[in-house]
Amino acid sequence: MAKEEIQKLMKNQKQIRNIAIAAHIDHGKTTFSDNLLAGAGMLSEKTAGKQRVLDFHEDEATRGITIDSASVSMIHKVKGENYLINLIDTPGHVDFGGDVTRAMRAVDGCIILCCAVEGVMPQTETVVRQALKELVKPVLFINKVDRLIKEVKLTPQEMEKKFISIIDHVNELIENIAPEGYKEKWKVGVGEGSVAFGSAFHNWALSFQYMKEKGLTFKDVIDAYEADNYKELAKKAPLHEVVLAMSVKHHPNPVEAQKYRIQKIWKGDLDSKLGKSLVNCDPKGEPVFVPIKIVVDKHAGEVAAGRLFSGTIKQGDEVYMNLAKRKVRVQQVSVYKGAQRVIVDEVSAGNIIGVVGLKDVISGETVSKEEIEPFEAIKHLFEPVVTKSIEAKKAADLPKLVEVLKQVAKEDPSIRIEINEQTGESLMSGMGELHLEIIENRIKSEKGLDVKTSPPIIVYRETVEKESPAIEGRSPNKHNSFFIKVEPLESEVYDAIKSGELREGRIKKKSTEVASVLSGLGWGGDEIRNMRDVYKGNIFLDETRGEVHIGEVIEMVLDAFEMVMDQGPLAREPCMKMKISLADIRLHEDAIHRGPAQVYPAVREAIKGSMEKAGPSLLEPLQIHVIEVPDKFMGTITKLVGGKRGQTLEMEQEGSIMKIKARMPVAEMLGWSNDLRSATEGRGSSSLSEQEFEKVPSNMQKDIIKRIRDRKGLAENQ
Repeated sequence: MAKEEIQKLMKNQKQIRNIAIAAHIDHGKTTFSDNLLAGAGMLSEKTAGKQRVLDFHEDEATRGITIDSASVSMIHKVKGENYLINLIDTPGHVDFGGDVTRAMRAVDGCIILCCAVEGVMPQTETVVRQALKELVKPVLFINKVDRLIKEVKLTPQEMEKKFISIIDHVNELIENIAPEGYKEKWKVGVGEGSVAFGSAFHNWALSFQYMKEKGLTFKDVIDAYEADNYKELAKKAPLHEVVLAMSVKHHPNPVEAQKYRIQKIWKGDLDSKLGKSLVNCDPKGEPVFVPIKIVVDKHAGEVAAGRLFSGTIKQGDEVYMNLAKRKVRVQQVSVYKGAQRVIVDEVSAGNIIGVVGLKDVISGETVSKEEIEPFEAIKHLFEPVVTKSIEAKKAADLPKLVEVLKQVAKEDPSIRIEINEQTGESLMSGMGELHLEIIENRIKSEKGLDVKTSPPIIVYRETVEKESPAIEGRSPNKHNSFFIKVEPLESEVYDAIKSGELREGRIKKKSTEVASVLSGLGWGGDEIRNMRDVYKGNIFLDETRGEVHIGEVIEMVLDAFEMVMDQGPLAREPCMKMKISLADIRLHEDAIHRGPAQVYPAVREAIKGSMEKAGPSLLEPLQIHVIEVPDKFMGTITKLVGGKRGQTLEMEQEGSIMKIKARMPVAEMLGWSNDLRSATEGRGSSSLSEQEFEKVPSNMQKDIIKRIRDRKGLAENQ
């Protein structure tokens, strides 16, 4: 594949498709992408499906799961025309769901991969939700059909029934999750050709169109397996040909996609020059690049992989990073061939590319020429709820540990890192035990640093149960008073923040978007006008009237509010689901007497005081898991869930397999995968489908608060 050919196609936007592969763990995604690469002549046909070329981390090869999303550009011919397919292979394990969310920002279409035997699994639902949230159009590939024939021994009629039930299930998801206007339009169907099925392991696939063109039927497939001649099938119906033809036909090119995607992911003015350039994916417009993944390359340093939404970028260009608020110079631009980067002179809008030179860039940054409205923050479905403290074994390695942790936080933004450079202890929070274990192993093996970690720590949340009176907080010089009250935030408003409908951040000017969301949730005009800040699932209102100097102190008040939300009064855990109102304020006339040293302590004291009067309580994270086990283990599992303070929500049986939906406190789930394995002789599997927070049982609250305070070294009255 010549570099020149890629560069030529990169300019021809109608011939570009940006796609991701998304599925449940172990449904065969990486094997599937191997096939596509082999079809593009980048892998030998023999090793396709076995080489797992996109798993280029050692731990991915040894564990046999994809952890990082990997991107690759390839050329594929459909009906005599060349297309440039930019493909991102994403992980299926729920602990790495953040990677899937970020990949969806860069693509316009996704191939949902589903196992023919297991059907739609909880994680499949999660990835479909992530795709539709970013307005990424799905098509469906039903994989592992060989297992239906060889293991389950289904007749053609039974197979058809099985396929229809999977297709119906996926369409039901689309119907429930897709935004208005896309529910019907984006459903997948065999007749339209937006569904294909096959075996990635045996390198063949079929779609309705392809069967018609080549005169193939279901019976041919079954015959091929009965005669043990599936290699012939792979010659007649090579997987890459069928799937990429489906993608070219059903996935939009970047120009079509940005017409409807931009308004969903960018809240700037669509009628401005920049807005039009983004909506039209204009290569001549102002460059706007959104990185979704940062990889640290031994030779080049940080490579930011992402999508160029408008304009053209070339080496030497000066660009502005909107979140970091600084200018940098582009040192290199490249496209991907799996683990290799091919350096090119320039790239234009609509492509997935790698950029070197964006110092300390993070995923989801907005890179442009001048300062612009940044793209929407990439919303992750789940929050990190398990934390470990991590320290270097040798004191001399402390500076290296700080470096490595900063690097880890960049490479995987769903890991949260807090570095305490004084004590040398740092905290690392992730989605689950496996997530943290893998990061820890990478630090040891890839980054060559010997570290030790603590047992997992659960991150709780603090909140209040009732409304408090307005409590006064006085500044240390006694010249300023802030009267603040606090109450629980309505669940609907909290859900709107979580779903991204109500954007987090300080509200500088009147926002019609905020007003329409809140009035839809039943808020009155006054309350909406008073809103100043949405922070980590909490809201701050300024209800003061006619105070002359409020404008000069409001930013400091919000800083102090955010500090308390990060570390609440009970145990310095983050706060959530609270509405905090500044009811009244008395300020000293002279600005010198109302600086940060006076405002911060006063506001913090007032918020903490009002929380104490509002029934403060601790919330613990719960996870809802779908557990699949052979039916003979049903009793064992119910007992196991019960022993972990969990409750069984529903059960359904499919053949000899039981599907059990259970919710359990994360605090009780440490070591869960081992417990499940030993209880089911290794035959049980479980996957996370939802996460929520619930009040800690009152008989346990005191103990837990004491344990957290002891761990953090907080004195009783601090």
